[in-house]
Amino acid sequence: MTTPSNPDQTEKKGLHPRNPHRFPYDFKILIAACPQLAAFVSTNKFKTETIDFSNPQAVLMLNRALLMQFYGVSEWNIPTGYLCPPIPGRADYIHHVADLLGSSNKGIIPRGNSVKVLDIGVGASMVYPIVGNKEYGWSFVGSDIDPKALDSVMKILKANPALSKNMECRFQKSAKDIFKGIVKTGDHFDLTISNPPFHSSLAEAKAGTERKWRNLGFKNTKTSELNFGGQNSELWCEGGEQAFVNTMIEQSAEIPESCFWFTTLISKSESLRGVYRALKKAGAVDVKTIDMAQGQKTSRIVAWSFLSNSRRTEWKIRNWKG
Repeated sequence: MTTPSNPDQTEKKGLHPRNPHRFPYDFKILIAACPQLAAFVSTNKFKTETIDFSNPQAVLMLNRALLMQFYGVSEWNIPTGYLCPPIPGRADYIHHVADLLGSSNKGIIPRGNSVKVLDIGVGASMVYPIVGNKEYGWSFVGSDIDPKALDSVMKILKANPALSKNMECRFQKSAKDIFKGIVKTGDHFDLTISNPPFHSSLAEAKAGTERKWRNLGFKNTKTSELNFGGQNSELWCEGGEQAFVNTMIEQSAEIPESCFWFTTLISKSESLRGVYRALKKAGAVDVKTIDMAQGQKTSRIVAWSFLSNSRRTEWKIRNWKG
């Protein structure tokens, strides 16, 4: 685990205890890892070094620096206008689902590339595979409906050969499908992860961004710019988060033996009732909800499995080496 450069720094509330980003950013170290970040760092009225989080280029450089410093990435970039996700939140998801696997293995988190994870909607940034491979040595399959996003992933892999050994990309041809066309006969995943588009329209996505800027005290931000960028398929879909996850649950029930734990982020608490109802209808034998918090934002991971106790034992003996 990466330790903070200054142990006396105030720890951020809510982040996973193994998350190296739970302490304030040390910009001197980050600039040493990624010199381009220096142009975007300034001192605020509290005499603290920071960046302008309303500037997409500044956020991009911060992410690049974090991935270089903490995860050994030698080069990383994404196309203009694509989602540039906050690294601390992505890392939290990975650490929480690692604990989920450990909870099914006498508290021992299974490590190494024999642990296989399907990242649904890997995006142009492929942050989850980068974090999961560095922290636990897992291998990943990343699926996406956007060819340009997958092309970006391939460029990142080309620039980071060590990652390419543990990452495979698969193109989702159908906007109506999540697992269909991606999970092949004979595939077995220890985890599936997903950060679904949680808005039901572009207008809703923009309104959500404007609310966030107001809450953070930004008054002059262009309302047409979405926080951290993002393409339509990354931010919204018909029916929003609820509809996306319901489809995921329905299709997971068609491949019950293909995955130990299916998981997804749920951003809106009002989505939970419908998700639980869908899981009951699908026949999930085990359902867990893991609360997550980052600053003022609260979300949760919902996980489910169709495997019986005997099948879980067989799975662990076959695939997990501790």
